[in-house]
Amino acid sequence: MKNIWTPLMLVLVLLLSACSSQSAENAEPTPADQSQANTITYQSEEGPVEVPADPKRVVVLSSFTGNVLALHVPLVGVDSWSKMNPNFHEPLQDVEEVSDESLEKIIELNPDLIIGLSTVKNLDKLKQIAPTVTFTYGKVDYLTQHLEIGKLLNKEKEAQAWIDDFKKRAQKAGEEIKAKIGEDATVSVIENFNKQLYVYGDNWGRGTEILYQEMKLNMPEKVKQLALKDGYYALSLEVLPEFAGDYLIFSKNKETDNSFQETAAYQSIPAVKNNRVLEANAQEFYFNDPLTLELQLDFFLKHFLGN
Repeated sequence: MKNIWTPLMLVLVLLLSACSSQSAENAEPTPADQSQANTITYQSEEGPVEVPADPKRVVVLSSFTGNVLALHVPLVGVDSWSKMNPNFHEPLQDVEEVSDESLEKIIELNPDLIIGLSTVKNLDKLKQIAPTVTFTYGKVDYLTQHLEIGKLLNKEKEAQAWIDDFKKRAQKAGEEIKAKIGEDATVSVIENFNKQLYVYGDNWGRGTEILYQEMKLNMPEKVKQLALKDGYYALSLEVLPEFAGDYLIFSKNKETDNSFQETAAYQSIPAVKNNRVLEANAQEFYFNDPLTLELQLDFFLKHFLGN
């Protein structure tokens, strides 16, 4: 009898094992399984962070609103600078204005991801509300920054595709502009902020990344010496002519006192006398995200080439 039952028992064990395996395969995933499947690990400056694989309620506290909008990820809260940007007005109509100090308001928004600069306040408290990732401004170049936002939002391919296309278009535009204004022509970018004039290097928004990094247009020597390292340089009206290129991009805030434009010092600048000042809306020109870069590129095509 022993020899008969042993094979039968072996068959039963195999059948039960197969059924158990099939049941496990067909079983509904547990909440823990679902949670794991719906997150990704982003390698942030501070180390790995578990973030949503498909974020639906993002809060941006500084700088990166346009990056998130360009990747079509829903926003529920943004900083004041983004809210007052005319270029963002339509997509942000129903998005709340928040800051790194309005913690209660952020809690009410129930975000699933918070993004900001490394200088944000209350970082530990923000991390208790939702996964929070910060970036150091200027640590990577402006296009790599967008790629990092793409990785964070699980949209790396989309981000890279835009980068590749944008570089081609901007560089082609640069070739056309150089052909029109001359290989040796210089361009400088200025802004009047809080009653202080600034000139900008090649990585501080205001179209500088396009003009200098992609289009390879020439920067005046004085700008190279004093603005290239830090990204900007504060100067007086009296020395502005020394920093002005053959073409002058003026990122202009109409709410600021711009009476300096009426002075003899300003009027004597060759770019002003030759009608080569290109005035842009500062509130639209501050940043270097994809939406702003597209606007800046269109601006340069229109004002340099008449496109």
